[in-house]
Amino acid sequence: MTTCLIADDEPHLARALAAELAALWPELQLLHTARNGVEAAERIAALQPDIAFLDIQMPGLTGLEVAQGIEGDTRVVFVTAYDEFAVQAFDQEAVDYVLKPIARERLAKTVERVRRALQPAGDAGADEARLLATLKRLLPGAPAGGAAPAHLRWVRAGSGDITHQVPVDEVLFFRADDKYTCVQTAKAEHLIRTPIAELAQQLDPADFVQVHRSTIVNLRCLAGTRRDDASRLFLRLHGWAGELPVSRAYVPLFKAM
Repeated sequence: MTTCLIADDEPHLARALAAELAALWPELQLLHTARNGVEAAERIAALQPDIAFLDIQMPGLTGLEVAQGIEGDTRVVFVTAYDEFAVQAFDQEAVDYVLKPIARERLAKTVERVRRALQPAGDAGADEARLLATLKRLLPGAPAGGAAPAHLRWVRAGSGDITHQVPVDEVLFFRADDKYTCVQTAKAEHLIRTPIAELAQQLDPADFVQVHRSTIVNLRCLAGTRRDDASRLFLRLHGWAGELPVSRAYVPLFKAM
């Protein structure tokens, strides 16, 4: 049986959503209704529902913050009266984003999307398996594969009249920054025009892993990880004082390390 959790600080809206879901998806079991973000995060961690319907603006933690802290396989649908959070919502790998007041026809489409998302052997599962395999190859004692393909070894970054030839091995991370991509080393920051998506195809996947839509990290420079009070995961790198957030979809990668 598929299970769900609803989180909304307005009880009458939570009850209305539960009633609509019961009509559209009778087999769906509602495990809990949370009235704030902190309660939602705690109950998701304890109950591990298949799907969480999260309001975005809630006391304690926002729905976006709750989603960032999810460590299990719970999928997320954001239900909100505000449309300005849509980009952030899908950055958290949301299955859908539904605006209040919710029309039954729109919620029916959401139910269809959730059903598809919960089917096994989807593209997301294949991507996660591929990235987990990359991490395992970095572990001590991992067997060497076949001949390594040619990968990007240098990055050319211009600064006024000077062109810097930056060895890829020295790069801590690449991060998209408006029209540019930031190339961060332990000594300096450079800007290049190559998009993150293009870099991802040129970098050695045994060393570089995408941990956020806008960030690719050199795993050989990984110094450690940290979780905040909302269970969001951050990476610490050798030679750099800052921290990098990890999107919820990539959090499972670091359980193997």
